[in-house]
Amino acid sequence: MVFDDDVKACAALVQRADPDRFRAAMAAPVAARALLFPIYALNVEVARAPWVTQEPMIAEMRLQWWRDALQEIAEGTTVRRHEVVTPLSRVLSPHLAGVLDEYVAVRRWDIYRDPFEDQGHFDAYINHSSGSLFLASAQTLGVADEDVLRDFGYAVGVANWLRAIPELENRGRVPLLDGTPDGVRALAQTALERLNKARANPAAISAEARPALTAGSLAGWVLKQAAARPERVASGTLIPGEMRQRLSLMWTVSSGRW
Repeated sequence: MVFDDDVKACAALVQRADPDRFRAAMAAPVAARALLFPIYALNVEVARAPWVTQEPMIAEMRLQWWRDALQEIAEGTTVRRHEVVTPLSRVLSPHLAGVLDEYVAVRRWDIYRDPFEDQGHFDAYINHSSGSLFLASAQTLGVADEDVLRDFGYAVGVANWLRAIPELENRGRVPLLDGTPDGVRALAQTALERLNKARANPAAISAEARPALTAGSLAGWVLKQAAARPERVASGTLIPGEMRQRLSLMWTVSSGRW
């Protein structure tokens, strides 16, 4: 992969819409950036698809468009020309295209206002959204164990979800099964346990794949804050300051620990 115009367009899209992942990608080796930016650009496009229209059918069509594009990549057929899809077709294996299809499919929940049915439903949403994104991005770069990536992705997904609670509620969603302080604390602690489980097996993530996990460098801090002071979720104060973000990223990159 090289930084052609399509990859540059993906990088610009991520920079505008997802500054956390943009900083994480820019901290990666140059060769890794060219692989990560198309995946992160897909994440931007899919994540915002349910929110850019009030018509559920149109949102469904937007998500289906991405599923169709990923199917073309998975099947090795002629892939539609698009500034994100085209570089994705050079990055993804058929298997990882299928993984990201699961990621797109689960985002249908974002279209509607129905709450999660139970804990299993919530866990599946986090696993197939955040978990699948980490799986695809890490295994695109190098050898990485799926179970470790799923645990890490779940923890980061919950951390990001807790940060987003006020905005989700403002949009009329019911984002938590139990939004009480005890419920928030329990969810954060469960996510922390899975984060620690993933970190207990660092050898399962090759050095080549490790830059993909930099995008989760803030998860531990966010989850610890939510567990200790669950009221910060509702108040929207789980966003770390700029200095903490920079220091956390620098430490993750320099230490090689995620």
